[in-house]
Amino acid sequence: MKPNQVLLFLLCLIFGLTLSACSKKMEEAASDSTVVADATSPTNSEMANATVAENEKLGTQWGDDVTSNVTSVDLERLSDEPVAQTSVRYANKNYQGKSVNSLSVASGMVSFAVRDDQGKSLPLVRDAQQYFLTAKEGQSYTLHYENHSDKTFEIVASVDGLDVLTGKEASKRASGYVLHPHQSLEIEGFRKSDSAVASFTFGKPETSYAANSQHGSIDNTGIIGTVVYELEAVEPVTVDAADDGYAKAPNAFPADK
Repeated sequence: MKPNQVLLFLLCLIFGLTLSACSKKMEEAASDSTVVADATSPTNSEMANATVAENEKLGTQWGDDVTSNVTSVDLERLSDEPVAQTSVRYANKNYQGKSVNSLSVASGMVSFAVRDDQGKSLPLVRDAQQYFLTAKEGQSYTLHYENHSDKTFEIVASVDGLDVLTGKEASKRASGYVLHPHQSLEIEGFRKSDSAVASFTFGKPETSYAANSQHGSIDNTGIIGTVVYELEAVEPVTVDAADDGYAKAPNAFPADK
């Protein structure tokens, strides 16, 4: 082999090895970028659920007058930090995900459901850590909470960014409803007084209470929020038999006190 041919052969060999090494690095880089994209990109269902067309958007109207009596109590929160917080997005669209009848919050001690005016739970959709509700215009609904524990909780609820108790801009630090141990709580609407509420009714965003209130915004329509605090234990109420107008019950073994 001539010297020029040897030199040409060596140059071709070096070029081939360099090209092979570059190709391998490009493949590794492509593989790495694929892993990162898979880890950070939302799923198809998450993207679909997050997108709501203008004709699918809904809000909550100030509905019919419903009798609902409440009284004030003086109970302390055990902590300034809530034990649970969750939200449900709603619209007139078919959401993708797992259908559930209720949400489990506060480590399962409290369950939350949205019910129609017949008391039937409306199906919720869970997608990753988010919850969605397919709503229909003109449908009335309530917020239903159940306490499965021996603890006492406070429920601070909001609809379309408005506090359901005051109708003002919602805050997690606002006062809420008391949920007693092993009891249920039904929030039927925006409170008007100590004896009545305006029922929750799905409607167009422009007709919603939030869009027509000085405290609200049409930008916040389509969401229901819940914050749960633990309260100090409620002292049981005892009735003195001597004061209730009836004779004291007889004791079969009076000596065994």
